[in-house]
Amino acid sequence: MQNALWLVLAGIGVAFALLVRHNLRNWKARQRAEEARFADFMNATRGAAPAKDAIPAPVVMLPSTDSSGVAQQKLLFEAAHKAGEAGEAALSIQLYARLLARYPASGFAEQARAAVEAQKRRLAKS
Repeated sequence: MQNALWLVLAGIGVAFALLVRHNLRNWKARQRAEEARFADFMNATRGAAPAKDAIPAPVVMLPSTDSSGVAQQKLLFEAAHKAGEAGEAALSIQLYARLLARYPASGFAEQARAAVEAQKRRLAKS
């Protein structure tokens, strides 16, 4: 019976040691990655080339930069719409106004004008 108890305790000790080792390895890897990112940042601010062993930054997908600005128009329209849904009528009106000022002949222009009127009515009721 005592042998079984010692075996269980030894197993727990080994498992704990493996857990500590695993966590230390992960921590050291995160530290190395952080130092590489910091070195790349410092090199970029000085205009130097990035380090070869650095971990690449995550890829960020940006809207396409087409000549008509449809993606920008859509982003402005959606942001204004969401602000209106959130009860921020003044912000919504500002965003719609920015959309109409930048893109007066936009496909979103009529919808934006109608939404501005609705937001103005909402503000008047408040």
